[in-house]
Amino acid sequence: MVGLSGLWLPILLSGVFVFIASSVIHMALGYHAGDFKAPPQQDALADAMRPFNLAPGDYMMPKPNSMKEMGSPEYLEKHRKGPVVIMTVLPSGQLGMGKQLGSWFVFTLVVSGFVAYVTGRTNALGADYLAVFRIAGAVAFGAYALGEWPAGIWYGKSTRTLLVSTFDSLVYALITAGVFGWLWPR
Repeated sequence: MVGLSGLWLPILLSGVFVFIASSVIHMALGYHAGDFKAPPQQDALADAMRPFNLAPGDYMMPKPNSMKEMGSPEYLEKHRKGPVVIMTVLPSGQLGMGKQLGSWFVFTLVVSGFVAYVTGRTNALGADYLAVFRIAGAVAFGAYALGEWPAGIWYGKSTRTLLVSTFDSLVYALITAGVFGWLWPR
């Protein structure tokens, strides 16, 4: 068994390397360009929505007030006529990704911390590279990939976007596993 204090370097470096890899994936490779589609006449739609001054948050339309209302003829008709929308409204104003990038980096460290905990409990000092790699990779993949799929199940996120994100998660898991295997205490 290896304690978290002995795994601070793989935690930090795997978080840094995953952060760098995700930056390359999103800024240089371009395969995430198809994750979102623009609605037809997006300028007209934005102009029509602007007077509602929607606060940042998650919205659903039509939105029933209760489970009972979901079965009402009025709600069913609204749902049939459409549009059926689930959307997230972000704050308007200047584009700045500092907060999101900082939060993403903290998330990579949290994932690496969980990887360290589980891997440290299942492998001893001096464990074989492949033994560490297997556990670290499985835990990292679960942490990065599995949280995406409920968005497809419940909120209609496209299968393409889910598969692309799952591929990214595999890359992040392999990086994390490689770092843990490389830097595992001897």
